[in-house]
Amino acid sequence: MKNPSMQKSAPRSFSVKSMNTALLPVITISAALGMSACQQKTDYNNLSGETMGTSYHISYQLPKSADKAAIQAAIDKRLQDINDSMSTYQADSIISEFNQLGKDAPITIDADFSHVLAISRQVYQQSGGAFDPTVMPLVDTWGFGSTMTVERLQGPPTALEIAQAKALVDFDSVIQKDKTLYKTKDGIGLDFSAVAKGYGVDVIADVLKNNYQIRNYMVEIGGEVATSGVSAQQQPWQIAIDAPIEGSTVRERQTIAVIRQPINISNTMHLATSGNYRNSVVFAGKHYSHTIDPTTGEPIVGGAPSVTVAADTVALADAWATALTAMPYKKALSVAKEQNIAALFVVLAEGVSVEAAADSIDDWQVVQTPAMKALRADKKSS
Repeated sequence: MKNPSMQKSAPRSFSVKSMNTALLPVITISAALGMSACQQKTDYNNLSGETMGTSYHISYQLPKSADKAAIQAAIDKRLQDINDSMSTYQADSIISEFNQLGKDAPITIDADFSHVLAISRQVYQQSGGAFDPTVMPLVDTWGFGSTMTVERLQGPPTALEIAQAKALVDFDSVIQKDKTLYKTKDGIGLDFSAVAKGYGVDVIADVLKNNYQIRNYMVEIGGEVATSGVSAQQQPWQIAIDAPIEGSTVRERQTIAVIRQPINISNTMHLATSGNYRNSVVFAGKHYSHTIDPTTGEPIVGGAPSVTVAADTVALADAWATALTAMPYKKALSVAKEQNIAALFVVLAEGVSVEAAADSIDDWQVVQTPAMKALRADKKSS
């Protein structure tokens, strides 16, 4: 996923992922290999644009007598709804107003906000706090927030600075009662960057499916993906997972695994990938990952460079992919197995050290949870 904080172009709608963000997407959507252009269905429509500080891409099969302009307008409206609710870069959004409030001051939240808050709470609890949407003070303290100053890059934060930021990381102090939200501690703020893009994908998929009865589609926002039915080549959608080679570009990607959409009752797939290998700072020759562990207040050590999660919704997959990259790899693998998460980790191959790793796909290996193995076995994925 792109890191918009490094760009000087258009203003962002959402900040970088609070707990992890790669500079570029690490998944690629493709149709079945070997299909010729003449086999493509011509009634598929492709949309693309900018939202939430990144780009979106949508491909869907047009229903009969479809009004493409109406579909685009419906998508745009729902994306704006989400920004109005949860954009930290929109001063009048609900989340921005909440973040400015003092303790015990209530604010009314909408259904989108409430849904994302519930998902965040679920993953926060099940991950033992590795996923925490109040973590931004720590991200800013380590220099991975919306701004990166020269002063911040001179050296790592002091123990006092970390402790002060960590005191403002407290998801348990955010209380919801029906449609009202308040905090019990001053200075607490929310940032849903690590789940909102996935939620946006789910929302657009719902628009296509429920409003227009579209059954064949692919929706992608910043590398988070939902697919349904078949592609224009009349084959199940497939997602290519890139090897986490530092400095790799879109043109230089090397695919290390493929996940194909299941052919089952739902005929859908919801995926999110997070990586912690394309953004770091160096202090006195030591690399610090941008992935901050909310439970320690410091960059994660020994985390998996890339994690892909499949779940019932893209929002849930997004949150879990974030949580699993905010843990040491072995712990993340154990938690994913315990929670029955379909997760695919890309880690260094046995015997290869971080220092010795080169720009080769042979330096990496894929490790899957039983749930992910079952998913890929159903698809006979490579």
